[in-house]
Parts: sequence; structure tokens; C-alpha cells
Amino acid sequence: MLVVSLGGSPSLKSRSNILLDRAKHWLQLRGVEVISYQVRDFNAEDLLFANFGSPAVQQLIEQVERADGVIIATPVYKASFSGALKTLLDVLPERALNHKVVLPIATGGSSAHMLAVDYALKPVLAALKAQEMLHAIFADDSQIAYGENGAAAQLTPALEQRFDDALQHFQQALARRPAPIDPGVLNDRLINARWSI
Repeated sequence: MLVVSLGGSPSLKSRSNILLDRAKHWLQLRGVEVISYQVRDFNAEDLLFANFGSPAVQQLIEQVERADGVIIATPVYKASFSGALKTLLDVLPERALNHKVVLPIATGGSSAHMLAVDYALKPVLAALKAQEMLHAIFADDSQIAYGENGAAAQLTPALEQRFDDALQHFQQALARRPAPIDPGVLNDRLINARWSI
């Protein structure tokens, strides 16, 4: 099983990235391969000018195509998800999230920004043909404390529980995905099938 995670924060220190890192660790402990990308990993000009020929962009597209699931995390700025994340999503093909399980994650200054996921991010994911989009995880900044002096970041118990529940649901959704049929096998089945009218 393969999951691609996309981090939409342009900052090195980011609460949304804390959640993304925790999700990666949680899934890896359960045998799921996770490949992580951050908007900072890409040349800004490649994203702003939609340079589909960029090797980094092509690699992202290939990994998303192979993935069973995608986790997307973003901070909420000005009542919407990050503009940097939008430029990254814009370089993905139109049907990039077709047949993928998608888990959106967002963080913001207060719970007043919670609906930004539903009204801003989810429509973009739907345009990329995300068919199985799970309930988003939203955390306000007060629920995530940065670790000091090398200590791990801390989540409030309520957020920790919601986060764990969402990841379990995500893993279950990944497990129930039908296995793809090799085109050669499918072609053989169609040719050798007994048809009646």
C-alpha cells in the first residue's frame, strides 16, 4: 500500500506539518509506505508557471498515480487553504485523485476557520476527481503545542483521539480498495468470456 502526503505550508515550522508527520509515522508503523512532499520541495517558478516538464513535478505526478491514498495538509490563511498548496495541486492532472482515498488535514488560528476545508479545499480535490474523500481533520492552533528544546510536539487529548480515529478510518478505506486488474488479464477475460444475448 502506498500513500502520498502533500504538505501545503511554506514554513519550516508548521502545525499542519506536525500532523502530517504524525500521520506518516502512524501509517508506517502499520506497514504502509508513505512518500512525503512539501511545497518547499519544488522550484517556485515550476509551480507558478505550471512547468509540467519539471523532473520534480513529473516525479510527483507519477507517485500520485501509483498511490492508493493521498493525505493533504494545509494551514488556513485568510479563510482559505494555502496558495502555495493551490499551485502544487494545479500541476496535477485533471483526474489525479480518481480511485484514491483522500484525507484532508487543516490547521488554523481558531475554529472559525474550520469550514475553509469544506468551502475551499474540498471543491479543488473534487475537481481532481477525488471520489472517496474522508471527513477532514481540523485543529486550531491551541490544540498543538510545538516541542521545545528538541521535545516532540504535543496534541491535546481530544485532538489526539480524533486524529487516531481518522487515521484508522483512512487505513480501513485503503484496505477495502479493490485491487486493480492487469489490462492483459482483463483483455483475456473479455475475449474468452461466454456472451449471450
